[in-house]
Amino acid sequence: MEKYYPVYLNLAGRCCAVFGGGAVAEGKLVKLIETGALVTVISPQVTPAIETLAGRGKVQWEPREYQSGDLQGVHLGIAATDDRDVNRQIAGEAERLGVILNVVDDPELCGFIAPSVVERGSVTLAISTGGASPALARKLRESLANHPALEWADLAQVLSRARREVKKRGALVDAQRWQCSLTEGLLKLAQDGKEEEAFDELLCNLLDNTAPWLCPTLERCQAQGCLTTAPDTTARPARA
Repeated sequence: MEKYYPVYLNLAGRCCAVFGGGAVAEGKLVKLIETGALVTVISPQVTPAIETLAGRGKVQWEPREYQSGDLQGVHLGIAATDDRDVNRQIAGEAERLGVILNVVDDPELCGFIAPSVVERGSVTLAISTGGASPALARKLRESLANHPALEWADLAQVLSRARREVKKRGALVDAQRWQCSLTEGLLKLAQDGKEEEAFDELLCNLLDNTAPWLCPTLERCQAQGCLTTAPDTTARPARA
């Protein structure tokens, strides 16, 4: 079995081609549109939804069969036709041109395989079984979709803002201090819509070595966490 390298691609403004116009192709191109990719659909017929997207200028639709040269200038391609011979031709051109290609339900022809995805806010979990079992990937996705651990994704925006602020100040914050600063109280503030308070609390945890609920110095941060008892952040007065 192939060993795949997991990666997230930045497709914003890049040309992508989807071959096929059925329900599977529709699902693929919708995800590509969400990334900001410039998508061309090549297929004699398409679903009503694809036709609507084309009418709105969200995708470019070429109402015809695949032709040699269709992958010229393309960054990523998806072959979702119902003709394996055509998919093989597309895969051959992708190999020659160095275009990364996914051939739906045919891992042997793929340059990459699409994972099963769980999303919560800006956080995305990608699940792959290396092509061994799409059913297993779907089962794992369904099991993880409502897992309590995914609630931590609700802190993503606060963490992103704090990361930018720390870099702006030129501060060096140990990775373990970041881990120790992610408390249940901080998560509750974010989930209650108190993002400004959560931001202030997080910066304090990251930058104030005198905070009594954290280690007095970053050097004393322990892998098991700084906190012997997680503080109730909502009970402490907000910081300026």
